Amino acid sequence: MSTSQIFTDAVTLKAAEAEVYDVAFTATTQPCPWPKAYGGDMVAQAAVAAIRTVTDGKSLNSMHSYFMRPVDIGAEVRYEVEILRDGRGYSTRQVRGYQGGRPVYVCMASFAAGEPGEDFQVSMPTGVPAPETLPSSADYLADRAGGTMTETSRAYWSGGRSFDMRHVPGPVYLTVEGEPAPHQALWVRPFDTLRDVEGLTAEQRDSAALAYVCDYTILEPVLRVLGLAWADEGLVTASLDHAMWFHRPVRMGDWLLYAQDAVSVGQGRGTGVGRFFTVDGVLVATVVQEGMIRAAGVTS
Repeated sequence: MSTSQIFTDAVTLKAAEAEVYDVAFTATTQPCPWPKAYGGDMVAQAAVAAIRTVTDGKSLNSMHSYFMRPVDIGAEVRYEVEILRDGRGYSTRQVRGYQGGRPVYVCMASFAAGEPGEDFQVSMPTGVPAPETLPSSADYLADRAGGTMTETSRAYWSGGRSFDMRHVPGPVYLTVEGEPAPHQALWVRPFDTLRDVEGLTAEQRDSAALAYVCDYTILEPVLRVLGLAWADEGLVTASLDHAMWFHRPVRMGDWLLYAQDAVSVGQGRGTGVGRFFTVDGVLVATVVQEGMIRAAGVTS
């Protein structure tokens, strides 16, 4: 049975003795069928490490991350948090992840107290089919095969990522539907009710959930532009850097629309932008990521 526990296990951190900065935690990367750990593990784990050092009620409002080295799957990562500033309105943290004694990930995180002011947001895309009318990843893959997809990767795409994801147009697991286009949308929600996470409020856990799930598909509009699918022979991708802004509180129980666009492809890199909206059109977060894209026969 598909479960969201993979996510909550990933962001359950253990306090450790600080060796480099002010506060330290350890966390374990979760299973996936690739040679390296899923990048969203590091983003979400670092977010939680930073969150747990902010005790005056401020909320995470942005993160800026760099992925420095591949991270082993199912292995411990040590997150060292530097407390850079605690002001009245904002707090700032640096988080550095280590594995095997080497830095593998680094980010800056900002926290805001919030204050009254004008409110504006970009509008939610219109004309997107309702999630209930779209196939789940498991339904889509049930009778399909091809490329480098194995039974392990089929199971992972179908139910091993903690979240139900429904693509518009169809997923790019095996093929790219229609003409190459620089945009897509998908509906996202946890497979089941998110479990409590030690050291976090429900709101903090749900912010971490956004940080976790956003990395799975943010480069897919880039793949669509290039006419590439995840299971294509010879395709290699890697997250390089990642920025995320948390605009408004979110509850990760209902569907969220993740609207995504490719903004640049060139020199072996692609940049994607994504926005998360609630079902009633509230913009809750924005994501920008650049990734490495290598594929046989592709020039840029």
